[in-house]
Amino acid sequence: MSDIQSLLPTILHHDTIAKLEYDKLLIGDRRVYPFEKKYFVANNVFEAASAIKNMVTQGGGPLEVALLSLIMIARQNGKDEKAFREGVKALSLARPTNTTMARELNNLLSDILKAFDDDDFIFKVVKIVNCKLSYYDYLYDKMSDYGKTLIDNNDGILTTCFPEHSFFLSIYKAREEGKSFCVYAPETRPYLQGARLTAASLAEMGFEHYLITDNMVGTFMGLGKINKYMTAVDLALKDYTVVNKIGTLQNAICANYYNIPYYPFSISFDETKDNIRDVEIEYRDSKEVKLFKGVKTTSDEVRAIYPCFDIIPSKLVTGIVTPDGVRR
Repeated sequence: MSDIQSLLPTILHHDTIAKLEYDKLLIGDRRVYPFEKKYFVANNVFEAASAIKNMVTQGGGPLEVALLSLIMIARQNGKDEKAFREGVKALSLARPTNTTMARELNNLLSDILKAFDDDDFIFKVVKIVNCKLSYYDYLYDKMSDYGKTLIDNNDGILTTCFPEHSFFLSIYKAREEGKSFCVYAPETRPYLQGARLTAASLAEMGFEHYLITDNMVGTFMGLGKINKYMTAVDLALKDYTVVNKIGTLQNAICANYYNIPYYPFSISFDETKDNIRDVEIEYRDSKEVKLFKGVKTTSDEVRAIYPCFDIIPSKLVTGIVTPDGVRR
């Protein structure tokens, strides 16, 4: 496996997502990126969980923060089973819709409890976590090998929110093969991840791109400027239904109308969830809808509502890009 760090935008480098200063965790603050590049300091696992809940890090970031938090627990509490169980519970509840983090933490908890018998326990936990981080890099790399094959010369590619590692690796590898294309990034209200994270990363890496508002997608599809739709997903179900950032559904419907294929990237399917009735959609504070970077956009009396995620039915999904190939 190649070192993928050099192929990714800065915001996806391990040390930018999060890094340990022995028993404290520094989390890259995506809320202020790219205007500021600073870290939120989590002094314990509960502050790390709170940071995840409060959108300090998003997308694939919470998984990496959660994994490093296991090392923080070990360094602060040693062989304390209660500390690990409470920490894993707090992290798992921080963002309930995306279950990847919770599933992975529970798997690793078993390995860590077994390591209590090891003389150098902390070293063992560090090894367990670093192996898992390397494994995810390997999975991102594999997924991008399939993702790049879906990109053709002169494509107009739409994404949504921040599409994370596998998408950026896919477009990097497609460009290395001599393919020319343009990426369209909707701004993604109300947190503007598309504007602040995706578009800024595309500009950093020198990709042809356009930042557009969330309500321009149908227009550009109708004009023939967009002919592929590719996103990350927060959750993939056994029936090929996917869950992703709010706004993904309307874009998938438009893509279906214009016969544009939709390819989401997913590391794994949640085999415990059969269909949409098993999905918990997270709702955030409605006040966030009435703000634009902290500036009010309407009066206090206005009512708002903010579901974080869309459920996209499988009939709108052309194929899911996984580490084992494109599953259709």
